Amino acid sequence: MTSTLSENTGARDVVRDPLANWPLPPPGGWTADDLDRLPIDGPNGELDLFKHVELVDGALILMSPQRRFHEYLLYGLRTALNEQAPGDLKAVMQMDVTLGPRQRPCPDVVVVGSEIAKDRSRTSYTPDEVHLVVEVVSPESEFRDREVKPRRYAEAGIRHFWLVENSDDEPVVHVYRLDPVTRSYVPTGVHSGRLRVTAPFPVDVDLAELPD
Repeated sequence: MTSTLSENTGARDVVRDPLANWPLPPPGGWTADDLDRLPIDGPNGELDLFKHVELVDGALILMSPQRRFHEYLLYGLRTALNEQAPGDLKAVMQMDVTLGPRQRPCPDVVVVGSEIAKDRSRTSYTPDEVHLVVEVVSPESEFRDREVKPRRYAEAGIRHFWLVENSDDEPVVHVYRLDPVTRSYVPTGVHSGRLRVTAPFPVDVDLAELPD
């Protein structure tokens, strides 16, 4: 991810280099905009160091190598959702959602408007553009996936959230909807074997036969 974004100081434009003090954070800490300024490789030549990063509660998260179960679920759910989504919605994989200046997680799957998804220059979506967030729990990020990220998505007003757990290499989908009064998620069902929901659009998916 690269860009030439600048900060106006009044007298001149100064390009912020988020890696100037690496491995320490830049002055003022990491921001969501910094992720667009990061190169793919690390400052010491580490290949693909910043290829997949998140910003959660102001902390830069470098993602671990992906397990096959994780990749299978991402591809399978995105494909199944797009087979059943109405024409004005589209499921996409691993696109950032900027929730605030210090919050830019990268959900596994998000559902956005199909016209928005056509813009291939985008590096991030805003909460009001997102209809559904799906997170597949990883062993190295269980606390973030189960505790931290759902709270941040709910606080940002994203109406639907699914959390996918691994149960003996079979997916179990925990479905939540937003309570607009408390800005927190309310569980509406746990699905194994088959996922049937009516929101954000009708979905009927055999979880044992996801596209591979």
